[in-house]
Amino acid sequence: MNTSDPVKNRHLYAFGPFCLDAEERVLFRDGQPVSLTPKLVETLIPLVENAGHITEKDELLGKVWPGVFVEESALAKNVFLLRKALGGEENQYIETVPKRGYRFVAEVRLVESEPNGNHAAASEIAAGGVRERRAQRAIAGIAVATVVIGVGLVAWQWLRSRAAPPPGKVKLAVLPFENLSGDAEQEYLSDGLTEEMITQLARLNPDHMAVIARTSSMHFKASKKTVAQIGQELGVDYVLEGSIRREGERLRISAQLIQVKDQTHVWAEGYERSVKDILAVQDEVARAIAGRIGIELAGENRAALAGTASITPEAYEDYLKGRFFWNKLTVAGYKRAIEHFEAAIRKKPDFAEAYAGLADSYAGLGLWGLPGREALAKAKAAAEKAVRLRESLADGHASKAFIAMSYEWDWETAEREFLRALELNPGYANAHHRYGYYLMLRGRWDEAGAELKRAQELDPLSMIINANIGFRLYLMRQYDAAIEHWNKNLEMDPDYPLLHGYKGMAYVMKKMYPEALAGFEKARGTPGDIAALGYTYGVMGRTQAARKQLAALRELGKQKFVPAFYVALLYTGMGDKDQAFAWLDRAYEERSGYLMEIHVDPMFDPLRSDPRFHALARRLGLEATQPMR
Repeated sequence: MNTSDPVKNRHLYAFGPFCLDAEERVLFRDGQPVSLTPKLVETLIPLVENAGHITEKDELLGKVWPGVFVEESALAKNVFLLRKALGGEENQYIETVPKRGYRFVAEVRLVESEPNGNHAAASEIAAGGVRERRAQRAIAGIAVATVVIGVGLVAWQWLRSRAAPPPGKVKLAVLPFENLSGDAEQEYLSDGLTEEMITQLARLNPDHMAVIARTSSMHFKASKKTVAQIGQELGVDYVLEGSIRREGERLRISAQLIQVKDQTHVWAEGYERSVKDILAVQDEVARAIAGRIGIELAGENRAALAGTASITPEAYEDYLKGRFFWNKLTVAGYKRAIEHFEAAIRKKPDFAEAYAGLADSYAGLGLWGLPGREALAKAKAAAEKAVRLRESLADGHASKAFIAMSYEWDWETAEREFLRALELNPGYANAHHRYGYYLMLRGRWDEAGAELKRAQELDPLSMIINANIGFRLYLMRQYDAAIEHWNKNLEMDPDYPLLHGYKGMAYVMKKMYPEALAGFEKARGTPGDIAALGYTYGVMGRTQAARKQLAALRELGKQKFVPAFYVALLYTGMGDKDQAFAWLDRAYEERSGYLMEIHVDPMFDPLRSDPRFHALARRLGLEATQPMR
């Protein structure tokens, strides 16, 4: 028996020109039912009921598909279709909250339906009042014609936008893929997928699409910011986000492409595959995004995507682990990365990317944890192997360039390889950054500034790129401008040690010694910071304090590798030129990467008038470069 009261008023949710009858599961617009599938209505109801607050993805999935496993992409598609049905501008109804869910942002009011179920009256009240029926009838024919024409125009514009690339250059960011495996050991997989998607997408068509680099994208890992906020910070048109879940040898990957200006879901898809098919999924996602944005793949980039198919999944997994540890930028990280890159090469001897990763790891280790001469031999062999295996691999050329600049002081080769890397991948932020650094060392200040600016555009939140933009000003003896720039960067990360160390160097040059010491103390963590403290005490005339730092440096050298360059720097501050040049000679024998800076770094100005300094500069191929005055 039906016990409900047939004349009882029901509450309706009113927003804009709409009324939602949650009990009857019907949406009305201006009194007329809107054609929605049951699943779309079931998606809309909890969003509207929770208006103004975030509705988590898991909660929505549970309400729309109770007791059934469904990929997140199905939910994203529903939201996409709801936005289309609701219409409006600038995504005025449903907002995406990355990594969490969605928020219904329109104002919602409760209204009562009439006892006879007259939703039209309620809908009109929600829209702002009862309309004149006579006027509605009079304009009905015009309205129908207008709608038909409008729909036709919209459809034509939509199709045209898919047929041709958009004007100008599209900018896209890949947010960190979320690890849903419940296992922290699988972070390498989600981080690796993020980085590889960035690499794949950056190759598609660099003339028409720029992809934000990994460092800036990873800044938003586990972030609670909205797509709109992230898009504004990064200055992008589109955001790709997704998740990955591993269960044994099976992967579940979901991805969705969101247009920032209105937060609409342009594309969403889910994949359930074997681990061995992860490369194929990356390829599919890259091609799908290219099609949706309207980017045409150049022939060589199409071939580059296809070329990944021959990599075995076991080797690729080790490669991802190698990149995961390399990105930690620590001595321990580089050592773990080397283990995994070598494992990948054993499983796939012609794996060019793994050789490039191995080269990068040894090159980084040579600055902090290994004598440069030893690092040079291993890094150079790996980089050359990478390029032999695939001449079109930008990473290999960039590795060769960095090695030539840092350890061989072969400036001609370094520039040639940097330019080749950027020719192959114009969106390679790290190559732009390192080439900008090279140009600083060559005293080509304007070119360096332009190159560093390009690196910053591609990786706007990279702390090291932003730090080195200020380092260029420091090398040009523009200390106040450098300090001002670094202070702005410290707002992003107040604890970033390199910025404090750089500020300390500038304060030394300004003879603001207390501020310099404070900067070096905040940066303290490497042998270089100890040397900088000793240098500062030395130029202050506090010889005993300087010798205390020298003793600390030598004691540290008994436990691990300490570059001779740092000892030379400390003796320079103390005014002991003979010891400074003796240790610089040792640094030359070590092939210390830091020697590439001495001819432009103001901290070595006390040695600059000595004939031994010019002799060393000639050995480094630096005689043609003049320091900024």
